[in-house]
Amino acid sequence: MLTDQLKDDIRAAYTALMESKELTPRWGQRQMIAEIANALSRIPGPGQAPSNEPAVCVIEAGTGTGKTIAYAVSAIPMAQALGKRLVVATATIALQEQFINKDLPDIRHHSGLAFTFALAKGRRRYVCLSKLDRQLMEGQGESGMLALYPDEMNTPASAEAVPVYNAMIDAMGRGQWDGDRDNWPDTIADEVWWGVTTDHAQCTGRRCPNISQCSFFKARDQLQNADIIVTNHDLALSDLALGGGAILPDPDDCIYVFDEGHHLPDKTLSHFASFCRLHTTVSWLQDCKKAFGQAAPILAPLDNLERLLANLPADVDELVMSLQAVEQQVAVLFEDIDPEGSRDDPQVRFDHGVVPEELRVLSLSLAERFDKFAGVLGRMEKVLEDALEDDFSGLDRSDLETWHINLGGMLGRAEGALALWRAYAEGGEPSEPPVARWITMVTSGGQYAFDLRCSPVLASDILTDNLWSRAAGVIITSATITALNSFERFILHSGAPRDSRFKQVISPFDYGNAVFAVPAMDCDPGDAQAHTDAIIEQLPRLLDINEGSLVLFSSRRQMQDVYAGVTGVLGDRILMQGDYSKQEILRRHRDEIDSGFGSVIFGLASFAEGVDLPGDYCRHVVIAKIPFAVPDSPLEAALAEWMEAQGKNPFMEISVPDAALRLVQASGRLLRTETDSGRVTLLDRRIKTRRYGQAILESLPPFRRELG
Repeated sequence: MLTDQLKDDIRAAYTALMESKELTPRWGQRQMIAEIANALSRIPGPGQAPSNEPAVCVIEAGTGTGKTIAYAVSAIPMAQALGKRLVVATATIALQEQFINKDLPDIRHHSGLAFTFALAKGRRRYVCLSKLDRQLMEGQGESGMLALYPDEMNTPASAEAVPVYNAMIDAMGRGQWDGDRDNWPDTIADEVWWGVTTDHAQCTGRRCPNISQCSFFKARDQLQNADIIVTNHDLALSDLALGGGAILPDPDDCIYVFDEGHHLPDKTLSHFASFCRLHTTVSWLQDCKKAFGQAAPILAPLDNLERLLANLPADVDELVMSLQAVEQQVAVLFEDIDPEGSRDDPQVRFDHGVVPEELRVLSLSLAERFDKFAGVLGRMEKVLEDALEDDFSGLDRSDLETWHINLGGMLGRAEGALALWRAYAEGGEPSEPPVARWITMVTSGGQYAFDLRCSPVLASDILTDNLWSRAAGVIITSATITALNSFERFILHSGAPRDSRFKQVISPFDYGNAVFAVPAMDCDPGDAQAHTDAIIEQLPRLLDINEGSLVLFSSRRQMQDVYAGVTGVLGDRILMQGDYSKQEILRRHRDEIDSGFGSVIFGLASFAEGVDLPGDYCRHVVIAKIPFAVPDSPLEAALAEWMEAQGKNPFMEISVPDAALRLVQASGRLLRTETDSGRVTLLDRRIKTRRYGQAILESLPPFRRELG
């Protein structure tokens, strides 16, 4: 539904914004606006028949396009005309805060568009007053609240936590804090915060006596009438995983914008993966058994709970024995592996995701037992919910609330374990697309432990079921979506409908101001030690120690070896990832440049994306090698295995496109404004000597080239 009036409204908003801010209209912005408007026009208006084409738009907008303005001035009028809510999901908190605090107010002020907006965060970002009360009571020896993950989350000392909790209560009472972790004036240690926040499993919702003061529900109520809801990828996916409409509006009523949308497939996989650490789950179950003994005299008067509580210890014992049997079976898989002989945690990955029959049978039994356990916990939780609404239950309300929180936490964790064991029980045959299943031996509490994991290797089916087929409309945008100048990689991983609108929008930056160089080298990364020695020899000549530089590595070991090899030459100019937090490294780097000195950052993959160092902060980006994926990644290996089974070449169809995309992202750290200039140097001659190198080279921005 793209009427002439709606076209005029979009043009007027864009023109007003450009003129009011004295900006020059960009061709890329105009292209984005047109693509988005045309894609969203596929959403049927009132009384219209559904379109046969999906209202999905995937746009790669080069750095500097101004994509925020483009999707805002096109999607906001379209959403309002269609009676839909606009959900803008960013990949990071920094982007979220910029959009809500700067971009949207600015667009509303200058464009003439009238709209409201609100920020959506998950429960974990807000304090839970019920848990805060109970933590303070525990400080006085009066609480009975259990930690959800006592085996995996360090418990803070009372001397550390209680003063923070008292300060929180005082600040909220004075109206100086809204319960949002991000608005607390000081840093809160994770273990301190974890004790006073909750998730949907533990929350009593509208039954909670603190509901009228609840920070989370106050924030969620603000979403009800907002035209635009700003959130992050994780919360949007969590809501979809819960069926949609749990926190955000129903997907049918929403137009989603996923900014930095190239992250969407990987984020989706993390939300739909399963995990269980064996010995810590045993410890947790044993803690649960003790808790049931404490609960029995308190909760037994409630209908049916006495019988359920009486049977639970035996159920827990059976679960513990079954987990110990699995642990023995898993240990056999690692008999020939020396955990001290590798820098990384040893892993066993099951070919094609097929679980050995002995382990699969044990997993089936565990799935049945956890299903029963979760069912009992769910019935008990329902009894407590009913009692919380009954003023004549005869039980102390504080006890009811405490044990509802405890049971909710147990239920949530039991359901997580159930998902893993179901996935392993179903792992008797390969599936299409594949599911990766693997076990990692880790050190936990001074002893070896086994982590069992399961994950789809492609998010295509998940996103088809939960997003593409349900949302009113979806806009995916990022500076890097294509690989080798094609959207095929994104379609494979995300399942985006092929009849979506796909568009590449070229960056307005002048890449003639920058050079992409590959110096002559007599080795390549295939010989790791020779390559490291060559970098140590070349780097002091390549870098100007009086300017800002960024050196990116694919291997932590190589980064550390190169650092050790060049420290004597480059002195104290290097800031290496791992020595400080990422933000602290960036702060120190900027301070050095502002003071007139040079500074060199040594970083890994997290510095190859999302790092903004314009102008003098970065005049040279050095990339140690083409960033191929780690070869022993279970997900990468399972996907490659599947491709081979189909008669395809996984290196050419998966590894090369992935590496090309990462190289574009890394190169993108150089030019951040229209006036930037500098060099990108790749210390990997394979881009010249291997047959795939030319394809990767042609996918890079149009830098001037110096190929030695």
